Amino acid sequence: MKMQELIQQAVRHKLLRPLDAQFAMMVASNEEPAMMLAAALVSRDAGEGHVCLPVSRLCVEHCFPGRQQEPLAQALFDAAGNPQNWREVLLASRAVSEDGAPTPLKLIGERLYLNRMWRHEQAVAAFFRQQNLVITADEAKLNQVLNELFAPTDEVDWQKVAAAVALTRRISVISGGPGTGKTTTVAKLLAAIVRLAGDKPPRIRLAAPTGKAAARLTESLGAALRRLPLEKTQKEALPDDASTLHRLLGAQPGSQRLRYHEGNPLHLDVLVVDEASMIDLPMMARLIAALPSHARVIFLGDRDQLASVEAGAVLGDICHYVSHGFTAARAQELSRITGCQIAAGESEQAAQLRDCLCLLQKSYRFGSHSGIGRLAFAVNGSDHRAARSAFSQNFEDIVKKPLQSGEDYTRMIAESLEGYQRFLASLQEGAEPRTVLQAFGEFQLLCALREGPFGVAGLNERLEQALAQRRVITRAPLSRWYEGRPVMISRNDSALGLFNGDIGIALDRGQGLRVWFPMPDGTVKAVQPSRLPAHDTAWAMTVHKSQGSEFNHAALILPGQFVPVVTRELVYTAITRARSRLSLYTDDRVFEQAIATRTERRSGLMAHFQE
Repeated sequence: MKMQELIQQAVRHKLLRPLDAQFAMMVASNEEPAMMLAAALVSRDAGEGHVCLPVSRLCVEHCFPGRQQEPLAQALFDAAGNPQNWREVLLASRAVSEDGAPTPLKLIGERLYLNRMWRHEQAVAAFFRQQNLVITADEAKLNQVLNELFAPTDEVDWQKVAAAVALTRRISVISGGPGTGKTTTVAKLLAAIVRLAGDKPPRIRLAAPTGKAAARLTESLGAALRRLPLEKTQKEALPDDASTLHRLLGAQPGSQRLRYHEGNPLHLDVLVVDEASMIDLPMMARLIAALPSHARVIFLGDRDQLASVEAGAVLGDICHYVSHGFTAARAQELSRITGCQIAAGESEQAAQLRDCLCLLQKSYRFGSHSGIGRLAFAVNGSDHRAARSAFSQNFEDIVKKPLQSGEDYTRMIAESLEGYQRFLASLQEGAEPRTVLQAFGEFQLLCALREGPFGVAGLNERLEQALAQRRVITRAPLSRWYEGRPVMISRNDSALGLFNGDIGIALDRGQGLRVWFPMPDGTVKAVQPSRLPAHDTAWAMTVHKSQGSEFNHAALILPGQFVPVVTRELVYTAITRARSRLSLYTDDRVFEQAIATRTERRSGLMAHFQE
């Protein structure tokens, strides 16, 4: 059977996507079966979040794990001839090159890329390696300003060190888990930048990947800045709100084009980007292309959180080197500036990159009394014994409940409705939209999957049924809309100012049903349901969609059986969405297998920094 027919069968059996098949048939003919299969596989991997496909993985065991016994999976590689030298086969095709030629695919060393992914990776690597200029400054003046902003301490103040890192490099990356003070650090850092700027205040912008993350940054950073001792003119130089990256770059309605790019750079001097773990490789490449050459950029994020749904794990790849420590010269410089005794690392790898990284290592939110903090630390270390111990120590802020039977599932639904009681009460009281939105944000049901009874679709349907049976909501026939329906935007609409991840609540406040959304500047906006871009009901949401948000009480539902998407990073991200209470519904075996499984994102970015 010809490769084209086999690939079409693979689409029907969901081994490949229609897009993968179309791309493969565009770049290769049936006379190039191995090339056609490789093209389909690299396209599929890009759809699964990988930047490249190592040639060593071009075999049935790696490309179809768990399904390699299926006759169709083996037939695809048999039809390709099971090449012993894939490099030769690939480079024999006009669709592949290993230099700057404009071919659809690039073979760089032992890694196969889609051309656009290769270009994005090259741009990001060059930015961090070649454009990270040293900012010369008066060390005595830096020391004075930092001492005024950071209280003295007997231990290394990593927040102060992070500020010093960012003050002396054009590009800096500050990573830290929940409660390590990223917002406090950047507030004091911005205050230092404004003080050191003198009479010419810098143009500062704040951004985050989603509307929710931008609103949270606006709120938390604004509160931190208000506590700092700044003069009136200095306060006026600080930003009032954060925007989404799409809004910052001027996304055009119905188009991939951006208003700001290399030919029309952003008008700013300092850019702070929060929740950087959510930035995929293409978005990172677009962002750095739009930066003016003099601009300083500070990335904040938790390197241990889930990467973006899209391709790449840029923050994770970059922060791979943060544990290697600073170079000797950099450690001495930072020790002089901060007054802290900072030890140098012994590694010689990625020296320039390491000197612009800082890891915040002390959690101020989760101490020894916090079950959430103890559990997050255990999960992040893949330590199932410590995780089990956390649940057995009678912490008041975490609870684990079984999810093995129909009774367990019914109880979980009932307890989830209890979690939403304050929100439901605000609906019945006819509270103002802002109050209703705040009440909804106090509790959230989080899932690992989209489909099935343990996924977003199944849980949203069961919760709506339960609410309708209790007459809490009234659904009109043949309509999904009702008073109190929470929705999450799933496609950007810059014309409306709504972006992927924004959450709104359907309310009738005298003008018919409208969906009310919180905006980054603290206002609320009403939109007619018919005008909304693609959206989903949001009683339950995926852990991916919850990134950039925090809830007083988060409940995580893991599926009844282990599936590969349930990983350590997913569980850690869900746990750290909870401010004061976490409920976990799971089978113990699923939970332990999840925290033993790491998310894998294949890319060549780390290799660039070793060169």
